[in-house]
Amino acid sequence: MASDTPSVVLPRVGIGTDVHAFADGLPLWVGGLRWEGYDQGLAGHSDADVVAHAACNAIFSAAGLGDLGQHFGTDRSEWKGASGVTLLTEAARIVRAAGFEIGNIAVQVIGVRPRIGSRRRESEEVLSAAVGAPVSLSAATTDGLGMTGRGEGLVGLATALVYPRP
Repeated sequence: MASDTPSVVLPRVGIGTDVHAFADGLPLWVGGLRWEGYDQGLAGHSDADVVAHAACNAIFSAAGLGDLGQHFGTDRSEWKGASGVTLLTEAARIVRAAGFEIGNIAVQVIGVRPRIGSRRRESEEVLSAAVGAPVSLSAATTDGLGMTGRGEGLVGLATALVYPRP
C-alpha cells in the first residue's frame, strides 16, 4: 500500500561497555590520551583505552553492527597494540559505510585514577576528531566498592546516537 506520508528517519541508540585491569609496566591510555606519571597501564590486546573502546561498542550497537571483538578481536593480529583513537576512527568509518551518520557519543569512565577532570576537554577534542562527531566524557568513582573502587582497573560506559542516512 503506497503512502503519501514521507518516511521518517528515526535515530538509533546504542550502549557500549569496556573493562580492563591495570598491569605493571604499561603506559596508561584513557580517553585517547597518554597519562604520564603512572606505573600501571591497562592490559589488553590494543592500548586498552576503555573510553575509546566503549565508544566503539556504542556506535556498533546503535548501528546493529556487532561489537569491538567482532571487528578488532584478539584473533586479528593487525590490531594488536592499536590505539583506541585508531580503533574509534575505524569504527566510525565502518558505521558510516553501513549507511549511518553519528549524532553524538557520551562516555563515562568509572575508576579512581586517573583524575579525568584536569584533561576532560583535551580528551573530548581528541575523541570527537577521531569519530567526526561530538563526544562528551564524564567520570565517576564507586566509593571504594568493587574492582574499580579498589583501583584494580577501569570501566567505560557509553551511549551513542546514530541515524540512518535517508
